[in-house]
Amino acid sequence: MALEYILYADESITDGKYFSNFYGGCLVESKDLAEVERRLNDTKLSLNLRKEVKWQKVTAPYLGKYEALMAVFFELLAVGKIKVRVMFTQNRNVPTQLTPEHREDAYFILYYQFVKHAFGLAHADHSQAHVRLRIYLDAIPDTKEKRARFRGYLGALSRSPDFRDARVFVDPEQIAEVDSHDHVLLQCTDIVLGAMQFRLNDHHKKIPDGAARRGSRTIAKEKLYKSILEHIRGLHPNFNPGITTGQREGSVSRWRDPYRHWLFVPAEREIDRSKSKRKER
Repeated sequence: MALEYILYADESITDGKYFSNFYGGCLVESKDLAEVERRLNDTKLSLNLRKEVKWQKVTAPYLGKYEALMAVFFELLAVGKIKVRVMFTQNRNVPTQLTPEHREDAYFILYYQFVKHAFGLAHADHSQAHVRLRIYLDAIPDTKEKRARFRGYLGALSRSPDFRDARVFVDPEQIAEVDSHDHVLLQCTDIVLGAMQFRLNDHHKKIPDGAARRGSRTIAKEKLYKSILEHIRGLHPNFNPGITTGQREGSVSRWRDPYRHWLFVPAEREIDRSKSKRKER
């Protein structure tokens, strides 16, 4: 039986104060999927989290429940059942020489790069002669035509030299848009993705208009972010969320590491220091 992986992918904020175009996903081997989903869904039930969990729902009363769910999620990463990747851009890196078509399709171009490269599938050190990849995308907010075209590009990944050399086959019939309500792995990915864009764009510092201090929800979200960061640093000591994660074992780290960040930097770019955090210090 061929080795098979399932890739769940999601996107978050496209236009942040300092960092934008957040994409996130997790990769699970098919043989582990039932166990992983059972662990996470059982944890949700034990915490009385009977509806969809997501970053936007984090509040002070639910903080402990979300922390407990994330603890189980990262336990599964630590034992190799799940791999998580997050990709984003930094506003100070302004791409140049973009055509109008590039600008119009930027969302899909970056999403394609995330699926193709973020998990390091081209560097997978498996011994299988054939690896199947199923791709589940959280519902994409665009036209039916553009969504279909994007799925077509993903289906053609099998013909790319990187995937062909790694013996990775993407079945076009196994690329689907799904509702995160029905997929606990997408829900957990949303929480991690939301936490990263929250902290990198300094939302933890926000004070509501007319208020003297931060709101309870903002404080709860910062605490959840710190809890998630602690789990990540258990896997990567001294992890810095705002840069591309280092490759401790060379390029194969892109595949082997349970958790990685990728700061996507355009090849042709100008630096706009007015969009950097350092300007405000």
